[in-house]
Formats: sequence, structure tokens, C-alpha cells
Amino acid sequence: MSRLCDGRVVIITGAGGGLGRSYALAFAAEGAAVIVNDINQQAAQQTVDDIVAAGGKASVNTSDITNFEDSARAVKQALDEYGDLHVVVNNAGVCRDRMFASMSEQEWDQVIAVHLKGHFCISRHAVDYWRAQSKAGKPVDARIINTSSGAGLNGSIGQSNYAAAKGGIASLTLNQSAELRRYGITANALAPSARTAMTEGVFADRMKKPEDGSFDHFSPDNISPLVVWLGSPESKDVTGLVFENEGGKISIADGWRSTEPVDKGARWEPAEVGDAIKVLRERNPAPQKVYGT
Repeated sequence: MSRLCDGRVVIITGAGGGLGRSYALAFAAEGAAVIVNDINQQAAQQTVDDIVAAGGKASVNTSDITNFEDSARAVKQALDEYGDLHVVVNNAGVCRDRMFASMSEQEWDQVIAVHLKGHFCISRHAVDYWRAQSKAGKPVDARIINTSSGAGLNGSIGQSNYAAAKGGIASLTLNQSAELRRYGITANALAPSARTAMTEGVFADRMKKPEDGSFDHFSPDNISPLVVWLGSPESKDVTGLVFENEGGKISIADGWRSTEPVDKGARWEPAEVGDAIKVLRERNPAPQKVYGT
């Protein structure tokens, strides 16, 4: 019986634990060879050992995803060890939560680097490979799967650095989709809600595993099926979307859209603008609330 990702080669960042580990195990179970990227070599090795013990293929990679040159090692390793690359899952992240008025430059820079630049580096090297394949006339069926967040879509109190990075990732995904489709590359993002090292400190009680054996709503394993499907050949016609996934729920985040304008047909006077804004606000639904408000 064929599996969903037989023959596929996947790079997953931050795959030593949490969501990334769950993705790695799920991709391997569906036949993919997995490059397990994590700065924690011991954690990455444990993920690889568990995949191999279950009969799958996986290798450890410790490339720094925020370093453009070093991140190229992940792509090279996939090609050297498995002969191809089909999917990049950008999952790795950090939080440095603080109210905006108290946030340091270092806290801002670190989160932007790991999330936003981290989404650029490996994907950029992968695109080099895929575009060269396409221009050489070889069929390409490639995937970039990015990780946004509800914080990036709606904002989140105490997380202006994280929200800005995740909002940037959503916009990056739209650009990648529009620019790269011609080469056989799709780009989608997801905003997962699950129990991880990053969420346990804030949502420990809400997200804890039920003790009665009932459905574990916030298990990372609930997110993996969507990610694996997006990385499979079946998703080749799906691109430029941001999915939200929590428990058994999957939805599409319907982002910024232009509303019907108020058109004067001429230049507005400053004193007239307030009435136009009032009409626009009455005509359109209020945006979703910022998390934490």
C-alpha cells in the first residue's frame, strides 16, 4: 500500500521537539526521508532514532537557520544523502515576550531573526535548487510550508516582536506563492494552536493533557496531518493560503481584503474624512480582537 509521501525528501526546522518532532515522525510514517534540523543536537538525534526505530529514514542537521551560509548545509545534506528535496517546513521559533514599552532591542532582534530570517534562509537555498531543476526541464513538485500564528494574524498583547514576525511570515508566504508557482513550487502557511515548549509557560492549564483519556485537543499530533498533506503530491494545486489548525478544526485565515470604498470622486478635505470613516466602520464588521484584550 502506497503512502502519502513515499519518495519525498523533507527538511523540518526545530524538529527536535514539539510540533517539529511531531511533523518529522508523521512525514516519516508516510514514507518521507526527513532532515531533522535543530540547534539541540541531542534532541534532534532522539527524533532521528525514533524514526529509524520505526523503520523510517532520517538524519540530524544542526544548521543555524538564521545564518544564510550555514543554512545551505541543510539543503546540501538532503541532496547528498537522499538525492533530492521536495519540502521545506519552516517550524523553528522562539519567544521573548514583553510589553512593547519595555522590550529591548535584543529581544526584538532575536525573535525577528529566528522567525522571519529563519523562514528565508533554508527556503532560499531550496528555491535555488528547485528553480535550476525547472529551468533544466525537469519536473518540480516542491513545497514551502511556513509557520505563522494567530498572534501574527490578529496581534497579541506582550508579543509585539513575535506578532510582527509571524505577520511578516504570512505576507512572505503570499509573495512566495505568487512568484514561485511558475517553477512548480507551492507556498502555504499555517497558524497552529498546540501544546509546545513555547505555549506551556503561558497556557499550561488550558492546554494540559486530559487525564481521563479523552481527546487531547492541544496535542501537537493534531497538527501533523495537515502539514503532511500540504507536503504531499496531493496538494499541488493549493498555494498562497494560511490555514488555522487546532484540535480537530481546520480553517482558512481570510486575511486583509479591501472593503467597498467611500468614493467622493474628488480630493477629500480633512474635515470631511471623519464622516467617511464613520460610514466605513458602520458598513464593515469589526476586526478580530487582539489576543489578550
